[in-house]
Parts: sequence; C-alpha cells; structure tokens
Amino acid sequence: MIFTAFERMVAFRYLRARRQEGFISVIAGFSLLGIALGVATLIIVMSVMNGFRAELLGRILGVNGHVSVFAQSGPLRDYAATADQVRLVDGVVMVFPQVEGQVMATANNTAAGAMVKGIRLEDLKRREILSGNILAGSLEDFAGPDAVMIGSRMAQRMNLTVGNQLTLISPQSNPTAFGSIPRMKTYRIAALFEIGMYEYDNNFIYMPLDSAQTFFRLGEAVTGLDVMLTDPDAVARLRDPIATAIGPGKRVFDWQQANSSFFTAIKVERNVMFLILTLIILVAAFNIISSMIMLVKDKGRDIAVLRTMGASKGMIMRIFFMTGASIGVVGTVAGFLLGLLFCLNIETIRGWVEALTGTQVFNAEIYFLSKLPAKVDSGEVVTVVLMALLLTFLATLYPAWRAARQDPVEALRYE
Repeated sequence: MIFTAFERMVAFRYLRARRQEGFISVIAGFSLLGIALGVATLIIVMSVMNGFRAELLGRILGVNGHVSVFAQSGPLRDYAATADQVRLVDGVVMVFPQVEGQVMATANNTAAGAMVKGIRLEDLKRREILSGNILAGSLEDFAGPDAVMIGSRMAQRMNLTVGNQLTLISPQSNPTAFGSIPRMKTYRIAALFEIGMYEYDNNFIYMPLDSAQTFFRLGEAVTGLDVMLTDPDAVARLRDPIATAIGPGKRVFDWQQANSSFFTAIKVERNVMFLILTLIILVAAFNIISSMIMLVKDKGRDIAVLRTMGASKGMIMRIFFMTGASIGVVGTVAGFLLGLLFCLNIETIRGWVEALTGTQVFNAEIYFLSKLPAKVDSGEVVTVVLMALLLTFLATLYPAWRAARQDPVEALRYE
C-alpha cells in the first residue's frame, strides 16, 4: 500500500484535534461542510437541468413531432403521396397529416386564445404522450363532426368537463350582406388530457382531421405533416434525405430549428451554473489549505521529533497529505450521498417546503412543467466527484510539502 499503518495512525490522530487545536478543527469542519454542500449542490443542479431538458424535449417532441413538412405557401394538398415518399426514408417511423390553426375559445363567459390541431383518431392513438394521458372521457368518443379533446388546465380555467360545450371562433370571417361576421361553431368535449406541460395542457385543442379541415376551410388539404424518427438527435442527418424525398415546392422544418433558442438557453444556463457552483468547492479547498498550514505550524515540534526518530521527508509529506485528503474524501462522499438522496426525493422535499412556507416553490405557469424533474447523469456525477477530489488533493499538496521541508534542528532549537 502507498500509506503505511504508522502513517495512517498519525494522520488520523491529527484529525482528532485536542482542546488547544480547536480553531484548526473548526476550519477543517467548515472545509468538509463546504465540499459536501458544493458536491451535493452541483449534483442536484445538474440533475434538475438534465431533467428539465429531458422532460421538455419528450413532451415537445411527443406533441409536435421531430420533423414537419409544409408547402412553400398555403396548405399541403398532395399530402398522401408526400407522406408515402417520406415513409420510404430510412430512419422514419411514422408520418401524420395534421391541420393546425389558431382560434378563440369561449365557454362559461370565459374566452382565451387556443391552438387547434386536427388529427385522425388512429394517429392520435399512436401518440402515446396523448393517448396514454387521458384524464376523463375516452378516445372512442373522439369522432364525429362536433367532438374535441382539450387539456386539463383549459378545462379547469373555463370550468369545463366531458360532455360540456365549447365554442370556437375562427379568425376567418363569413361574408354576408351586412358585412363580414366571425365564423364560429360549438363542439362537444369528448375527452380531457394532461401531458404535464402547462403550455399544451392550457392552450391545445384536438379535433378529428376532417372536422378541422371543414372548420378552417381547407377542403381535402392539410397544413402539414408531422414526421417521427427513430432517433430525434439524428434529425440533422435525415433532414436532407427527407427534403429530397418530398421534392420541390415543399419545405422541411425540424424540432432543433423550432426550439433552438429555448434549448440553447438551457445549455448555456447549465454550463454557467456548473462554473459558478464549482466555486463553492474551490473556496472549501482554500479552507483546507489554510487549516493544513496552521496544523503544520502547530505540529512543528512533532514533525521534528518524528524526523529525529528516522521518519523520512516522504513519510512526513504522506502523513499530512492523508490528513488533508481525508477531509476532501469524507466531504465528497457526504456530498455525493446527499445529492443523490435529494434528487431521488426532490418532489417530496418540494412538498415539504411548500407546506412549511405556505408558498408555491415550483409554479407550472412559469416553469412549463407541472412537476419538478431530476435526471441523474452518472457521467456528470463521476465528473463532479473526481473534480472535487482533485481540487482537495491539490489543496493538500503544498501544506504537506511544507511540512516535509521543515528542519528538525530549527524546530527543536528553542524547545
């Protein structure tokens, strides 16, 4: 082994401070606490940022698809033939025609803007993020010219439930002898969904494809095609093959282009938070340096005695290196365990904090998601742990080297 039994015994004895060394012990304790909190905070923040990205990406792609195909201008009329061409591209899983448009939704003296998505029932069932999150009603009732499905937040805001009526007002108007009047139609709510993303649960309305085509006066055309890929991250590689397959007169728009600013902001914020929180560990490492230098100065007589008894400079250096490194190792392990426990129980802890303070810590309207997500990345956790150990080991080297350089004659001259 690198460290002998004698070196370990002396090093751990120095960690147990006597009364006259109490101040040194306090500094070492704060150093250990700082490293533990720094490691735990880094793990928690990185996990929450990863959870945000994964949850938002999953919900956004589950609702909107990985690639969208549109006509250069106006609706897409030959969508069936275009969909067949796109399905031939290697890496494409599903292709859905859809109609999309903005409306004004009114019910119970409440009005709000909403996004209507027209989709076929068989395609809706294949979208698990929607079909697997039906709160009330049934997809089997999602048929007929007057059936719609709305989000739970919209239903709550407008005091609606399954079977109630919802009136939609189109931005397109009907010309009459007395001028143009808004075109509106009343629909029956067939089902309520909740996918856990506030924007979609509050603003999206689904209706059968043919009903949407009639409401928006598209005839047999659609506004576009949603394309699902085997790997969403392969969209850059498949964009050109899909564009070649659909031919001229159409354009391809992928999820990275549609949400580039959003996910870039998350990435930048994540990197900045990592750098800022690393400073906590760095400050704790400086505390280790100060506490170890004070310990070396206080143990000058002991070092001299050990040297006169035959201890080498390397032995002295290893003793004090082990003393300082033990603080870093214990603090890192404690922070690692604390961070993992916090991430695994983050929703429970959030509930406790909200119950104690009487405030809403995580507002779904601001943060888009209804629950606080946390996704632990093993690679990032290993990086944080190794970084913390490296900083504490480097912080211990100078005091240990200084202890090994002490001249035993000078240390004992005035004893």
